[in-house]
Amino acid sequence: MATRSQCLSLVAVLMTSACASITEGNKQSVSVTTAPVAGAGCSLTNDGGTYFVTQTPGSVIVTRSAADMVITCKKDGHQDATVSVASVTKALAFGNIIAGGLIGAAIDRGTGAAFDYPAMITVPMMPV
Repeated sequence: MATRSQCLSLVAVLMTSACASITEGNKQSVSVTTAPVAGAGCSLTNDGGTYFVTQTPGSVIVTRSAADMVITCKKDGHQDATVSVASVTKALAFGNIIAGGLIGAAIDRGTGAAFDYPAMITVPMMPV
């Protein structure tokens, strides 16, 4: 027969084991295109850092965050263009409250794993 402390230990392990694995970690691939031109260089910035796509279309791995991401693209002969994309809470993060409890949900929120950016971002660019 299990003791009370063994039961509590088992419950604690089960409650914390689900965090982040359900929400797929705190990194995400984001693709950037510039319309109607290609070949622009873009920087993507959120509170997790600054990331670069050296030539559009292109992709980069970013750190997920609750904060919006600002994308600025530049190309000779075109006006610089900036867009902001919102971070959204992933549906799986709500399931983590059930599987991982409040501790799991808090960990995923704190690491950014509970959030997502659009997988494809288009930045409109105009000629000078």
